[in-house]
Amino acid sequence: MEMPRNLRELRESGWKSRSVKQEIQENFLRALSDGEVLFPGVIGYDNTVIPEISIALLAGHDMLFLGEKGQAKSRLMRSLIRFLDPHVPYLDGPGIPVHEDPFHPISAVGKQYVASQPAEEVRIAWWPREERYAERLAPGTKFADVIGEIDPAKLIGGVSMATEEALHFGLIPRMHRGIFAMNELPELDELVQVGLFNILEERDVQIRGYPIRFDLDLMILFSANPSTYNRSGKVIPQLKDRIGALIQTHYPRDRDLGIQMVEQEAALDLGGPYPVAVPFFMREIIEQITIQARKSKYIDQESGVSARFSIANYRTMVASARRRAVLLGESPAVPRISDLGHLYASSLGKLELDLMGSHQMSETQVLDAIVGEAIRVVFEEYVERHSLVEIGEIFARGVKIEVGDLLPSSHYADRLKRVPPVWTKAFEVNAAEDPAMRASCVEFVLAGLYSLDRISRAQRHGQVSYEFE
Repeated sequence: MEMPRNLRELRESGWKSRSVKQEIQENFLRALSDGEVLFPGVIGYDNTVIPEISIALLAGHDMLFLGEKGQAKSRLMRSLIRFLDPHVPYLDGPGIPVHEDPFHPISAVGKQYVASQPAEEVRIAWWPREERYAERLAPGTKFADVIGEIDPAKLIGGVSMATEEALHFGLIPRMHRGIFAMNELPELDELVQVGLFNILEERDVQIRGYPIRFDLDLMILFSANPSTYNRSGKVIPQLKDRIGALIQTHYPRDRDLGIQMVEQEAALDLGGPYPVAVPFFMREIIEQITIQARKSKYIDQESGVSARFSIANYRTMVASARRRAVLLGESPAVPRISDLGHLYASSLGKLELDLMGSHQMSETQVLDAIVGEAIRVVFEEYVERHSLVEIGEIFARGVKIEVGDLLPSSHYADRLKRVPPVWTKAFEVNAAEDPAMRASCVEFVLAGLYSLDRISRAQRHGQVSYEFE
């Protein structure tokens, strides 16, 4: 159906004005009633965060998303766009500063445009929902950026300083009838916080002492890290008090959810001319590395360990395996423990050391300790589940094995003339005969036995050799 293009057609169409929050509430209720997935792509929040957001939307609250980095705060805020109407009409007249509701204009220019023109002459345009969301990063944000400033050019043109025509509006007034999000709220200048407090309280704009009464209609969202938000003096109490709902996010509560999230966000094509088969234990180790980092006394836990840490490491591991497969002519590529030696590139810089707890350890040493602990945790689970000690016994007969990220899979097979039956049960049943998969399993067992102090390890020129003492 063709959209109305003037005020008379809009009235005849039966379109009704709603506030942004009413619009979101009604669309959200419809999605909830229809059983839709409310927040596509968000994993691990079904019983915690999503119910709290749902209640806040139905309550008509502005929201603060409080959580450490990499907990999908920005994604959740941006996802609220889907509960807006596909398009809303606005006045398409000259000089109108914001997207005015045709039935309820708030600016002097908009009111004058509607009052001075016949309904069929008042032009209407349509604002798509994708453009009704804006966000800003707090550090460096000035009052003029988000609220506004007096425009010197308009003063020179003869406009009175005491009128709204003299103002240049910032991002928040321009998002009238939309959603505005401010990231890292505690880093926002106190003067801007005061301006936001006034908007949350009165929904009006005050610039340089001129109380321009603007009945702004918008949903305001914030994000913050707990360590800075809860620090005294970082956010003015009046602003905290006016935020309707505080939504606390968290990292995945179990490893399988973390693996699911990593695979979704990494978005890797494991097929193609150089396919990759990732053993499940390698996926577990990648996620366990992140879990161990979040527990480590060497890491500054107030800073957090982002989900991006897992995602970057997973991509690096797969890339290392694929590179080896191409160079050695192997297919499929199968990630091994030795591929984790390349995680320095994707990990260093994402971990912030606790200067008190690290005892002068370097970031590389801390990462090595975390990776080793992750391997131990996962290996112990496999030992308990599959009695992999039987596999280790074959290496106890004086076998010395050298491993490395560029060694051919046949290198491992030559040293394994007899494989215990438990091997097939323990690892990748449908691929247990593949040399590359077996090579990966060998490295996992050796690294696991080393983590339990069952064998020794020596490293030289980038190659690692394991031997029973």
